[in-house]
Amino acid sequence: MPEMPEVETVRRTLIPLVKGKTIAKIIIWYPKIIVNDPDEFVKKLTNKKILKIDRYGKYLLFRFNDGLTMVSHLRMEGKYHLVTPDQPKGKHEHVEFVFTDGTALRYADVRKFGRMHLVETGTEKQTTGIRHLGPEPNTEEFSVEYFINALSRKKKNIKNTLLDQTVVCGLGNIYVDEVLWQSKIHPLSSAKSIPADKIVDLYHNINHTITVATKERGTTVHTYLDANGDIGGYQSMLQVYGHAGEECNNCGTILEKIKVNGRGTTFCPHCQVQYK
Repeated sequence: MPEMPEVETVRRTLIPLVKGKTIAKIIIWYPKIIVNDPDEFVKKLTNKKILKIDRYGKYLLFRFNDGLTMVSHLRMEGKYHLVTPDQPKGKHEHVEFVFTDGTALRYADVRKFGRMHLVETGTEKQTTGIRHLGPEPNTEEFSVEYFINALSRKKKNIKNTLLDQTVVCGLGNIYVDEVLWQSKIHPLSSAKSIPADKIVDLYHNINHTITVATKERGTTVHTYLDANGDIGGYQSMLQVYGHAGEECNNCGTILEKIKVNGRGTTFCPHCQVQYK
């Protein structure tokens, strides 16, 4: 799944491709991608101009004139790319936005899990999945004090806590494994039992890792590509994710992989302490 650095990279690469363009028509090949009534979705967005694209957590927010916002979640495999309307439809392409300038933005999604939800601008945090999200890393709302207090109320293990997006949003399986290894915290540690000094370490590692991964244009370990079709660069910096069976770069112990709530999780059994 694209995580916050990947979605931010998609946002940045989409802006020069579509900002200022006006939608002439919309073709929907797979209606379930649209949260709203598909016909109403098409009617409301036809002749609308893309003013800018924002992001919150893993959600893209396409801002249109007349107070409309399309909230887009890429889920596991979603991708946007610019084409010409006469280009043959790809097997996994499900929505096309044809612009008045003769170009078109297509949404492709192998698993068809992605969603587009058209709402009134300013209501995203009340009417879409964004309402369930915690603060983003590297923001004023995501403070050390907030983080310590939030974890103290969580009975779940720290891996699941960081994945559920309600304490801090934007982290997925890749970056959770990385920041827990950096902080020397076992993924099965009870979130509320982690000492305050270790939470501070985790806090700083979350902020730093998201910053660096974004600078490197995200991580490509499966199928992630930005809007230009380019891969990320952070995959060469991964220390644990994808390295099960290899030596830990801290201590030389062989990294292990387990399942945590169905998610593959790699960690160092020597470096990472389990707090119960």
